[in-house]
Formats: sequence, structure tokens, C-alpha cells
Amino acid sequence: MTVYDITRDLSGDAVLYPGDVRPRFREIDNGQYRVTEMTLGSHTGTHLDAPSHYIKGGLTVDEIPLAVLMGGARVLDCSDVREIIEPGHLAGRLDGAKTILVKTWFSGRREFDPGYPSLSPASAEMIVEAGITCIGTDAPSIESFNCDGSVHRRLLGSGTVVLELLDLSAVPEGDYLMTALPMRLKGIDGSPVRAILSDTEEKP
Repeated sequence: MTVYDITRDLSGDAVLYPGDVRPRFREIDNGQYRVTEMTLGSHTGTHLDAPSHYIKGGLTVDEIPLAVLMGGARVLDCSDVREIIEPGHLAGRLDGAKTILVKTWFSGRREFDPGYPSLSPASAEMIVEAGITCIGTDAPSIESFNCDGSVHRRLLGSGTVVLELLDLSAVPEGDYLMTALPMRLKGIDGSPVRAILSDTEEKP
């Protein structure tokens, strides 16, 4: 069985969306053991957007059913799209899927680029209408840098969970099994996740 770790390293030089909290780590050594003090934002590194990120009264991280974040996932290669992913790029590729992970040219990039690929509002509408319960991207955000939040509100308002800053650079397009679990943070709007993909069937 092939397993892909699609989680970015969580470190002080992680890709950071402007305005987010820069992760910091400080080792404390008391002579017998060591612990590390960590400063993180709820949307640091590879992370999950809970509905409450944009929707007042929406589900928080600890309220999201784990089944949404486990099971079948379809990776769509949209690496040829420079900035805006339109419905035409997704047409005919969503049938039968509950989780969609969008692979773009941003996978593996180590620096923020405001021109990262993102969904158009029409694509977000298409995803909601297709019954997608989880949408992931390897970009810093599911919508464009100069956005008004409408893509997030449409997705999260429909109950669709959003994963951002995945690393899909080594993953071919296709169907997989996904596990992408957040920390159980009570009442919080997002969380770093450890996300992995594996083959849908074990190979002999």
C-alpha cells in the first residue's frame, strides 16, 4: 500500500498567509526532560477551516463529524490553471466524490505568492451543488488573496469543511483514502491537521 503524507512541515519558516500568527517554538530543558513551548495560529500550516471560521454559530473544530475527514478522496490535478479555477476545470470530475483535493502549481512552494490558484464563486457553488462535504487545496487559501469571503461563506455555510496548504506535489490525480484529523480544540474555528492519503485498495 502506498501512503502519501500530504502535510506540510510545521516550522518557524512555514508558508504564512499575511496577517496570520508566525509559528514559534522554544525548547525548555529542566535537566531531566525537555518540553517545547509553541505559539501557533489556528490556521497555521496544513490546516482545517471549520464553518465557524466565517459563519457565526457554525460548527467548531470539535463539532465536525470525524467521518467527514476520513474515507474516499479524489485528487484533481489543476496544475495548468494559473490563478482562478473555474467550473469548466471541474466539470465531469466531481461525480461520486465526497471529498475533493485540488492539486495546483503551488504544491511544494516554500514562500507565499498572492497569485496562488483559488476557486471562483461559481466553482464554489458547483462544489456545494455536487454534495461535496470536504474540499482541500494545496494553496494558502481556497479563495483569492483579494477576496470578499464569499467563497468561504458559501462553502462553510453549506457545511463543507475546507482544508488548506496541503502538499500534493507527489500525488498523482486519482481516488484515494484520506485521513485528515485536527486537534480536538473546543470551540475553535480551525486547527492544524495531519493529513495522509493511501491507495483505495491494498496491492498484492
